[in-house]
Amino acid sequence: MPDTETDRAACVKPTIHYRVGAARPNAHLFEIDLEIPEPDAEGQHLSLPAWVPGSYRIRDFARHITSLSAHSGADSVAVRKLDKSTWQCAPAKGPLTVRYQVYAKDRSVRGAHLDSRHGFFDGSNIFLRVHGQEERPSRISIAPPSGDTGRWRLATGLQAVQIDDRGFGDFQAPSYAELIDCPVQMGELDFVEFSAGGVPHTMAISGKHDADKDRLASDLALVCQQHIDLFGSVPVDSYLFLLTVVSDGYGGLEHRNSSSLICRRDDLPVQAKDGIDKGYRRFLGLCSHEYFHMWNVKRLRPAVLAESDLSAEAYTEMLWVFEGVTSYYDDLALLRSGVIADTSYLDLLSQTITRVLQGPGRLHQSLAESSFDAWSKFYRQNENSPNAIVSYYAKGSLVALALDLLIRRETMGVSSLDDVMRAAWEKYGQSETGMPETAFEDLAGEVSGVELKEFFACAVRGTDDLPLAEYLESVGIIYRERPAVSLDDAGGPAKGKSMPVWFGIKTRVVAGRLVVTHVLENGPGQKAGLSAGDELLALDDVRVTGKTLEKRLRRLQAGEMTRLSVFREDVLIELPLLAEESPRNCCQLLLNEEADSEILAARSAWLGGSR
Repeated sequence: MPDTETDRAACVKPTIHYRVGAARPNAHLFEIDLEIPEPDAEGQHLSLPAWVPGSYRIRDFARHITSLSAHSGADSVAVRKLDKSTWQCAPAKGPLTVRYQVYAKDRSVRGAHLDSRHGFFDGSNIFLRVHGQEERPSRISIAPPSGDTGRWRLATGLQAVQIDDRGFGDFQAPSYAELIDCPVQMGELDFVEFSAGGVPHTMAISGKHDADKDRLASDLALVCQQHIDLFGSVPVDSYLFLLTVVSDGYGGLEHRNSSSLICRRDDLPVQAKDGIDKGYRRFLGLCSHEYFHMWNVKRLRPAVLAESDLSAEAYTEMLWVFEGVTSYYDDLALLRSGVIADTSYLDLLSQTITRVLQGPGRLHQSLAESSFDAWSKFYRQNENSPNAIVSYYAKGSLVALALDLLIRRETMGVSSLDDVMRAAWEKYGQSETGMPETAFEDLAGEVSGVELKEFFACAVRGTDDLPLAEYLESVGIIYRERPAVSLDDAGGPAKGKSMPVWFGIKTRVVAGRLVVTHVLENGPGQKAGLSAGDELLALDDVRVTGKTLEKRLRRLQAGEMTRLSVFREDVLIELPLLAEESPRNCCQLLLNEEADSEILAARSAWLGGSR
């Protein structure tokens, strides 16, 4: 052990330094200089991740690197590409500098984007991994783009070392993993600030908007506080929402002390407008979801994800725990915090149930399989996906609901899923110890004292529908399944007369053409021979369009034979189709106000968040 200040200083490894510039925003190029003070003597290996944590698909970010060179002092250093994501520099006699450019035209939360108005990057797209030095600290210098007149500002979860009043300057990260887990946003940013759990929270907004920032601050503070109350503490000193506002878009990605979000400008609240419309409710649900991930998946996570170097897929059957359970709590927190009413929450829950009911794939793929195959199936969906897969988000949230209500019922309200999550956090999350594959199921049984093996066998590894009506009845919720009242009926209260028939297809208008996008298993359309990609022209010799299809279906009766005219690869085809009665695949949930006092108390405890 060093016993002098000189000895201790000698043990401190010099930091890796990344310099990020944006001299050519119109070309959508970030320029990065990577300075490695002590490169591998046998030749330094460098790579970019193949995927970003939280989005389980191989994306090969290295494909966006347009040029890469290296030098040591005045001497150039040869660079050899080893595979699609990895380079090796020749041995250097001293510090090594690698200069490279990254093309940034991806507007998503997992990419990199740069133009004359906006800049954003997820670290997995920008920062090369220095092999063998992943635990070495790094320094990051970020400069404003060329041509900036002083209006651009920067926001990031990276720890600031020395920055100017606009946020540009020097930052630091203790390891490569934490470096790439702090996205950066820059541009003409607007800021919303609030406090939750005694911790400062900020939302940095990029994009034209007219949002009521005071409303955003007050509502988000309530939602964040609800999650903090559930777990008992907040694991960060500050939290940052990075929001990009666009005309049409939606998405989010979680990080250690921040999250990246995209929303439609119409989803944000405006002043002098009471209540919460569906767009704003959806946006708050998105914020709630990503914030809950600060505990569940960023720190409480499967061992296989904790150990991954992001160069290849990391397979787990537990994604339903980390995305499904999070999806359960995201909307529930809106209710428990008082931001939405109980009827609004039941509307959201009924829509989730409907999404699962309307997918035949739920009867073929288990939740464990959905989690494991996320890389090749959920994130690579095609026209047959509704028939083949089930979402570990949607069904996972329903399994979390069922588990919560089952535990509450069997323990007479003494225990709940809330207790399981707190126990998981204390045992695995606080220490960031990776969870074994069966840990969550084992812990649920231990904490609740309920025998849950059969439940998990059926709900997670089986494909039967969950007995949700039974579970919801125990908390005074009436469960009903009804036919759709429109072609885009998403569930909830029926708003109109039921559709008399269905064709078992999904369509979309493309350049004025009504195109079949999906043909559902064993539906009338599949039996008739319809195929995804067919253009619907006429029904019984009368033209159909996106506006008239529903009206034409309402004129039919179950058992009536019809004739469809379609174009398939520019060839006209006539298909006889037997109309069938609309299935009951839409869910509606109602409060049972006639339930006894014990059930009403159980409902209050569930929806209010108490045991």
